[in-house]
Amino acid sequence: MKLVIIFGPQAVGKMTVGQELEKITGLKLFHNHMSIDFVSNFFSYSTKEGQRLVILFRDEIFKAVAKSDLDGLIFTFVWGFDHQSEWDYIENICKIFEDQGGTVYFVELETDLKTRIERNKSPNRLEHKPLKRDVERFEKELIDSMNKYRMNSHEGEIKRENFIKIDNTDLSAEKAAEIIKEKFGL
Repeated sequence: MKLVIIFGPQAVGKMTVGQELEKITGLKLFHNHMSIDFVSNFFSYSTKEGQRLVILFRDEIFKAVAKSDLDGLIFTFVWGFDHQSEWDYIENICKIFEDQGGTVYFVELETDLKTRIERNKSPNRLEHKPLKRDVERFEKELIDSMNKYRMNSHEGEIKRENFIKIDNTDLSAEKAAEIIKEKFGL
């Protein structure tokens, strides 16, 4: 059982790289908006109840996959490195898989703001993330979040053995996925 966690700032390309990785590995993709967009039909993710339900649905998927005969899962996540609760959340997800004998792989994506603003408008993103279709609003949120959160790790901060950091500014999603597959032997 494998869990690949792809993380980085909004619009860095997590879902798109995850889609390509799914194609070449057979691992199932569970991008973060699959749960956020579902719950938003009932409660905004900005509410306590919305966040509780997103975490509940994700945890149940993680537990079911970890115990299943699937090869594994790709999960995308925006990680606020300056918030201990987010470190705790990632550790909880890892524990679910590792307690079942699984292996967790960490993939951090980074790119410049200009590229992220362009990717924020991409047809693939807008097709798979209905809440992001208000492009102007989410471009502002993307920029504002840079002042509130640290969404990329510092050198040596992630101590896990199975970790790779990829600057995907000039890489296609296919090439980034190939790098990940080769690095971890997926």
